[in-house]
Amino acid sequence: MFRRAIRRPLGLVSVSVLGAVLLLAVLGPLLAPFDPLVGDARAILAGPSAEHWLGTDPLGRDVLSRLLAGSTLSLVSAAEAVALGLLLGVIPGLLSVYLGRAFEWITLRLMDSLITLPFLVFAIALTALLGNGLHQAMFAVGILVAPGFYRVSRAAALAVVSSPYVEAARLVGASPLWVLRTHLWSKVAPTVAVTTANMMGAGLVIVSALTFLGIGVQPPEPTWGGMLATDLGYLYQRPYGPFIPAALIMLTVGAFNGLADALQDSSRDSRTVVSSTVARIRKVAHV
Repeated sequence: MFRRAIRRPLGLVSVSVLGAVLLLAVLGPLLAPFDPLVGDARAILAGPSAEHWLGTDPLGRDVLSRLLAGSTLSLVSAAEAVALGLLLGVIPGLLSVYLGRAFEWITLRLMDSLITLPFLVFAIALTALLGNGLHQAMFAVGILVAPGFYRVSRAAALAVVSSPYVEAARLVGASPLWVLRTHLWSKVAPTVAVTTANMMGAGLVIVSALTFLGIGVQPPEPTWGGMLATDLGYLYQRPYGPFIPAALIMLTVGAFNGLADALQDSSRDSRTVVSSTVARIRKVAHV
């Protein structure tokens, strides 16, 4: 499915953008020309120059170095939240098909309750309860994105669980775990992949919003949202300042959404090919 997705123009562009951003996130600390946490009192709010390509911030820190360091923290935070949401959503979603009405009812009511919670208010409340740290904030975000994974995985599993080959596996004594691993997961994985790409974009927006408000990551640690908040306070001195972190956020989120669309289209094309092949086989069999 991924190979078919990157053959599409949208998928290729999205993967290229995400690859470049990921490369910057991995190599950012090595490529940064200055220490992102150390400022220069002689170069406060300096404009772009040969020494500081993107200028400096109100404390004299190099903006390019902070952007490179912030890309690592922003992407890792979003990935941490999405990974937690995937575990908390997909596993109960698949098990709800097998573990009976009681488990299904409990998980459905729990996920419905989580959907009604406002993201920012819940994240702020949980970080106030557990402590204002990165992992605490991402734990809150992971809980809130779990219902999305739960619903899509459960819907995909329900579409497969009554299939003849699944019923045949049950009749010959296959365990539920074997059926989940062998039959259900291969059918649910494309849907989960699309949801993961979408949630990575949404997770990055939420992480940026939280760090913009000073939740999760505290200064002087650089994040895209935190840099955006700082630059908005100095629009007169650096009117172009907020554009750079905002553009990175928009570009990365757009690439994740584009990848999700390409994965969904390739998955749909794959199902169409399979259906047409089955139809031809049946036609030949009837002849």
